[in-house]
Amino acid sequence: MDLNGKTAIITGASGGIGRATALSLAGAGASVVLNYSSNREAAEEIKEKILNSGGSAETFKADVVDYSQCEILVKSAIDHFKRIDILINNAGITRDNLLARMKAEEWHAVIDTNLNGVYNCCRAVIKPLLKQKSGGRIINIASVAGIYGNSGQANYAAAKGGVIAFTRSLAKELGSRDITVNAVAPGFIETEMTDQLSDQVKKQALEHIALGRFGKPEDVAEVILFLASSSGYVSGQVIAVDGSLSM
Repeated sequence: MDLNGKTAIITGASGGIGRATALSLAGAGASVVLNYSSNREAAEEIKEKILNSGGSAETFKADVVDYSQCEILVKSAIDHFKRIDILINNAGITRDNLLARMKAEEWHAVIDTNLNGVYNCCRAVIKPLLKQKSGGRIINIASVAGIYGNSGQANYAAAKGGVIAFTRSLAKELGSRDITVNAVAPGFIETEMTDQLSDQVKKQALEHIALGRFGKPEDVAEVILFLASSSGYVSGQVIAVDGSLSM
């Protein structure tokens, strides 16, 4: 899976799935734009690791909730690497609560980052991709919660379900320009988000996972790499990476 000569923007690249994806794409030869919102130290650490391995990377701060910052992110990436080929919308947050107790700010924070952030980044990158006339790849990180729902995560499930519908619609809009748009729907992956779960919740989840373990960020990154490089005829799809949790 060769990405030499390609440039990829990864939002939320400072940890977990974003970090693993950055390392995976850089290892395949891509120049990687590491977007972060607050954790600059982590983003810089990933950049140094890529550079020390002979890869190409740069960090850019931007809050995906703000469209103007997304525009600047894309422009900065193109100014630095001269082109853009791949967008991976990975930035996301959780504010879990039962709906009866969920505050309006918890609802809006998750929708703004997890759904509106995808819209903002896609809108900002579409014109440059079309102008290049060389196709492209957009990969949105959804969740199995967006397919089946999850108690205590009405906001998160709604946002991720929106990402899935958005992905399928955008794939139809951009297909004639050789731009594929796909979604990856992780299940329980060992990240900071799942670290916050209680032992009881983890135990219950494992009972429904045929592989008997949580996934690793690298498991998701491998699928993202495939979609970014070798899948020119795959578009509008949602690929679950969940150890058969959703089966």
